[in-house]
Amino acid sequence: MKQLYSNKWIILSLVAPGILTFVAAILAPICLSVYYSLTDFSGMGSADFIGLENYIALVQDGAFWTALLNSIFLAVGFIVIQHPLAIITAAILDKLQGRAEGVFRCIYFIPNVISVAIIAYLWKFIYNPSFGLLNNILHFFGYQEDVNWLGSGNAIWSVLIVLIWHGFGWGMLIYYTGIKNIDPVLYEAASIDGANARVSFFRITLPLMKPVIQVNVTLAIIAALKQMETVYLLTNGGPGNETQFLANYLYKQAFSSFKYGYGNAISVVFIIICLTATVLLNKAFQEKPIKKEVS
Repeated sequence: MKQLYSNKWIILSLVAPGILTFVAAILAPICLSVYYSLTDFSGMGSADFIGLENYIALVQDGAFWTALLNSIFLAVGFIVIQHPLAIITAAILDKLQGRAEGVFRCIYFIPNVISVAIIAYLWKFIYNPSFGLLNNILHFFGYQEDVNWLGSGNAIWSVLIVLIWHGFGWGMLIYYTGIKNIDPVLYEAASIDGANARVSFFRITLPLMKPVIQVNVTLAIIAALKQMETVYLLTNGGPGNETQFLANYLYKQAFSSFKYGYGNAISVVFIIICLTATVLLNKAFQEKPIKKEVS
């Protein structure tokens, strides 16, 4: 067996499928996207090289910056609102025993298995200014004015609520799995030392969940940047560009306005932002080496 795995051709045959898949499915499309971003390609006909004109236009495009800021706003909403609630919920679920634990775990994850189209149209009915559930609740408590939840000034917050609700179960499940992998002996030792639930959470759960939090936060930022389907079906970036997000704007430029080269320039910037965010998060979560004091 050792002689078999020391054969370079055997090693190459085992590694080659993964490398070819990576080149064909990831590297080649990225290289093509970079090439088309330097052209005036419309999706049909020839692609004429125009250099950095698409990137110059991108810097001057107010709608692009609005979409980018909205994506950053959504990422902050995920990190500040969704993930603290998800990790607290996961910690509470971990303390439940028996059937209740499984039932609540399934309930929280239900939105993630429902079709995005159904989610979007469900919330459209909830937000409807004439007969929507939210306005009917307000009427029940005596507030008679109809609120246009997807109108100017309210739309971005309404979309944020939908996206936080929709992705909550996935983030919670990752945190729940991470908490389940913590050795219960640590909690028992802390309990013997007199630590209550709050102290155990901040001194044991959070420190040991650091790698899981890093992965979840990275996924949240990438999800916020590539958010498209729900926004497209709910508001399509409206009113105006108030709920325009980066991926949705890319889609509209490439496939609705037939600016394929310009859309690829947005995708290249998107890739750069994702890579930068990942590197910065890895630096932020990197364990600092313990300095030994020289006696």
